[in-house]
Amino acid sequence: MTRALLRRTSAAAIAALTLALGAASATADDVVNDLDATIDPAAEVMPLTVGGADGTTTLSIVERNGDGKNGCNLTGQTVLTVSVTSSDPSKATVSPSSVTFTSCGATREVTVHAVAEGSSTVTLVAKSNTTGGSFDLAPATFRVDVSAATPTNTAPTVEVTGVTSGTAYEFGSVPDAMCQVTDAEDGDSSFPATLSAVTGGPAAGLGQQTATCAYTDAGGLEAVSSVTYSVVDTTAPVITRVSRLPGANPAGWNNADVTVTWSCSDTFLDEAASVTSRTVTSQGADQSATGTCTDLSGNSVSDTVSGISIDTTAPTIAAALSPSRPATAWWNIGSGAPTVTYTCGDELSGVASCTDAHTFGEGADQSHSGSVVDAAGNSATTGVSDVDVDLTAPGVTWVGGPADGGAYYFGPVPAAGTCDATDALSGPGACTVSGHATSVGTHTLTASAKDVAGNTTTAQRDYEVLAWTLKGFYQPVDMGGVWNTVKNGSTVPLKFEVFAGATELTDTAVVDTFTVTKVSCSTAGGSDDVELTTSGNTVLRYDASGGQFIQNWQTPKSAGACYKVTMTTDDGSATSALFRLK
Repeated sequence: MTRALLRRTSAAAIAALTLALGAASATADDVVNDLDATIDPAAEVMPLTVGGADGTTTLSIVERNGDGKNGCNLTGQTVLTVSVTSSDPSKATVSPSSVTFTSCGATREVTVHAVAEGSSTVTLVAKSNTTGGSFDLAPATFRVDVSAATPTNTAPTVEVTGVTSGTAYEFGSVPDAMCQVTDAEDGDSSFPATLSAVTGGPAAGLGQQTATCAYTDAGGLEAVSSVTYSVVDTTAPVITRVSRLPGANPAGWNNADVTVTWSCSDTFLDEAASVTSRTVTSQGADQSATGTCTDLSGNSVSDTVSGISIDTTAPTIAAALSPSRPATAWWNIGSGAPTVTYTCGDELSGVASCTDAHTFGEGADQSHSGSVVDAAGNSATTGVSDVDVDLTAPGVTWVGGPADGGAYYFGPVPAAGTCDATDALSGPGACTVSGHATSVGTHTLTASAKDVAGNTTTAQRDYEVLAWTLKGFYQPVDMGGVWNTVKNGSTVPLKFEVFAGATELTDTAVVDTFTVTKVSCSTAGGSDDVELTTSGNTVLRYDASGGQFIQNWQTPKSAGACYKVTMTTDDGSATSALFRLK
C-alpha cells in the first residue's frame, strides 16, 4: 500500500471516529499510544519484520477538559470500551481486539504481530461510552509497516581444540591448536588458532602461550574463544664426552693433570654451559671426574669418567757399590771388581722398571748410571762415578842382586839388589826385595811389587852361598875323632887352610872363633866351653911360607881333662880336634 493511500485511510478513520464521538471531539479527552512523545493527528509508525518480534504499544487517556466536563471523563462507574482493529490483517494482526478504560489513569497494552510484508493501520473505534463525555481516539491510531522476513541467523560458536587450558606441553610436542566452528547457517568449519608469543619462561620459546579462535559468520555475528597453556622443557640435555687429555698410558696411569671435557647439547642450554670440563690435579689411584650439563629449565644430566690414576712424583732410586771402595781407592784383585746395584721404589703407581746390577771391568774413572721408571712414566736417574778397577797384578823388574840359580862362595855374595814395579793401569807402586842372605846355604830372594791399586806380584830368585873348604888341622894334630894326648899346660900348634873354591883365603879375619870345650873323656859330649885366648905368640897368623894359618893353643893345666877344640870361620864352617891332657 502506498504512503498516500495510507494517509487517506487514516483520515477516513479519524473522520468516522469524530462523527461517532460528536462534534466536540476537538476538546474531548485523548486516547493516545506511546509510539512517540507527541499527540497529533499524524499516525505513528510501528516497524515490524515478518518472523521477527511482535510490536507493542501502551494506550492511555490524556485529559483535555474541553468537552464541557471538567477533569477526566471516566469517573465513578463509567467505562469506555473501544475496539482495536487492523486495516489489513493479512499484513498485521492486533490483539486484544478491544480494550476497556475505567479511569483516566488506566493503561492498556496492545500487541501487533507481523504476518506478511506490507502495511496496515491500527485504529480504535468506540464501542461503549458511559461517561457522558467525549474521547478523541485519533491520536491512538498508528501504522504498521511490515518488512519481509530476514533470513534466520543463529550466532556461531567456536571452540579451541587440540590444547587444554592450564596444561603444560613439552617444547616441540605442543599439539596443533585448531578452531572448531559450529554455525547453523554457515555450516561447521575448522582452521588453525592464532597463537600468541610464548612469554614468561626461562628461555625464548618457553612460558605461557594463548591460542585464540575468532569467527564472524555471514550474518555478522562473532564468536571468540581462547585457551592458555604452558610450553615447558622437562627433557634433560645431552652430554657427550669429548676428550680425556692426556690419555692414560698402557699401565693406566698419568703423570700430569688430567682434563676431561664434555659437550652439552639442548634446545635451551645456556651458551656458557655448552662445553664443560673438569681437571683432576690430585695424585691418587682410580679417581673420577664428573661433568654436568644443566639447561635453562634446570634439567641436568651428568657423566662420570672413572679410573683416573695420577702419579706425578718421581720414583726413588739409590745406587750402592759392593764391595766398598778399598783404602787404595782402587778395586783390586783382593777386593774383586765392584758391582753397583740399584734399589728402586715408588709408593703410588709402583716401579715399572729398574736398572739391573752392573759389575765393572777393569778401567780407570769408570761410571755407570741406572734409572727407574714408575708405572705412570715418571723416572729418576742416579749412578756412581770415579770407579777405578785394576785386576791385573803389576809386573816386576829385577835390578841387580844375585842371579837366579847363581852360586857364590861366602863373602863375595852380591847385594840383594832392588826391583821396580810396572803397571799400565793404576800405575806402579813400591817394590821391595826380601830374603837376601849371605850365609852358607840356598837362599830365595823375593821381589814384592805393588801397583797403586794394591795388587801385589812376587818374583823369586834362588841362589846358593857356598861354604869355604877347610883343611886341617894339620900335623901334629890328628883329626878324624882321634884323641890327641898332650901335656897339660903345653902349647899345641893348630894349622889349617881356608879355601873359597880354588882361592885360598889368607886373611886371618876369615876365622871367626876358636872354642875349647871341655868334654867327657869317655864320650864326645861336651861341657864347660873354654874360650881360646890368644896372646903373645899364640896370636892367629897366616904363615905365608908354609901357606897356612897357625893358631898356637896353650892347653889348660888340667891333667886328665879332655877338650874339644873347634875353629869356626866366618862362613860357619868348622873343624874340630879332640885333646886329652896328661
